[in-house]
Amino acid sequence: MDEATCVKLLEEHGVKPTANRIVVLKTLGTSMMPLSMAEMEHRIATIDKSNIFRALTLFREHHLVHTIEGGSDGIRYELCHSHDHQHDDDRHPHFHCERCQQTYCLEHVEMPHIALPPGFDLHTIDFIIKGTCPHCNKSE
Repeated sequence: MDEATCVKLLEEHGVKPTANRIVVLKTLGTSMMPLSMAEMEHRIATIDKSNIFRALTLFREHHLVHTIEGGSDGIRYELCHSHDHQHDDDRHPHFHCERCQQTYCLEHVEMPHIALPPGFDLHTIDFIIKGTCPHCNKSE
């Protein structure tokens, strides 16, 4: 993901494109898997932890990132492919490998329909499937 694409995506989601935000977004955009805060820090040596966290928090508020909970290392972040800063229409399940501890996006797997009782208002769904990934299954 190049800088121009990052700037455009930030602006589409109502986020002012600063140098730090562009770097954080580019890091997420080039990752094939959701990243933990520790992984973000490791990949971005030029920005301190608090500034990375502030950018991720702002991105989450503007539907630019998803947070995924349920793995072994806390919250992971991934780029959201929603169309604007008002709605999160990029919902998909994730798979957490209990052997290698990687979390994978299953973007082409349909989310099951959850019928909530009257009075409940759905804001987000964290759907984590746990097991062993194909790479770990091959190494058995």
